[in-house]
Amino acid sequence: MGSPCELQLYAESHAKANRILRRVIADVQRLESRYSRYRGDSVLSAINRVAATGGRLSVDEETAALLNYAATCYRESDGLFDITSGILRRAWHFDLGKLPDPAQVQVLVGNVGWHRVRWIPPVLEFPVPGMEIDFGGIVRDYAVDRASALCWEVGVRHGIVNLGGDLRIIGPHPDGSPWRIGIRHPRRPGAIIQTLLLHTGALATSGDYERCIVLDGVYYGHVLSPKTGWPVRYMASVSVAGDLCVVAGSAATIAMLKEREGPAWLEALGLPYYWVDVEGKTGGSLTALAQGDQ
Repeated sequence: MGSPCELQLYAESHAKANRILRRVIADVQRLESRYSRYRGDSVLSAINRVAATGGRLSVDEETAALLNYAATCYRESDGLFDITSGILRRAWHFDLGKLPDPAQVQVLVGNVGWHRVRWIPPVLEFPVPGMEIDFGGIVRDYAVDRASALCWEVGVRHGIVNLGGDLRIIGPHPDGSPWRIGIRHPRRPGAIIQTLLLHTGALATSGDYERCIVLDGVYYGHVLSPKTGWPVRYMASVSVAGDLCVVAGSAATIAMLKEREGPAWLEALGLPYYWVDVEGKTGGSLTALAQGDQ
């Protein structure tokens, strides 16, 4: 998943814990192999080979479910959550520490737009060649939810799944006490800006600080607007809690993409949230959960 992953759980024995761990790890690896953009043999790469030249293909049930969810996010975000915007990474190389050529970004923006894709399950069609899709904004959170469900299916009632900072609680500690979850400070490495006490549910965070370019004190993060091809510049970090990690994750990303409208959108959404803008101002309703209120 390209990030540190952790599973903490309570089981009757080390042997049972190891069996569960192997099962969960295998499923996470399965999803990575299916949807990694770095693997030429992945389902995603097969889709993108068709997208590059134009054409159509039929997809399996799991991929169809992910595409359906992506289409919902596109609609609910007014076109800001767009899985075709991954092509912008051809211009953005955050490890180089410099901004891309604006002309290249503008050309790539011309190949972005879920509305250009024809999706009539199970057939995915790319009438316009030169496009690309990326499930990066969905699959990791989907993997968190699957891992939690797999643990629950085999009788685990207490534990937590954490894939790259996006997490879901299988259940509280055996004594009923909550898990203590820290939200990273977006501008102070290693510091915690908010601590939550959670008994259940999921928490996901989107921010501009994990993969970014910092020039003259300005953060250019990896959350790119599909409209402009450039990083959003209003929110530094957004955390959202919910029953499902995939919902919390997409909501956090959409709020980042909405920039100034993000806080109002989160409030209307009705899920607990916490945000930090680039000036250090904070807001949200997750502070109530910091006291352990459920």
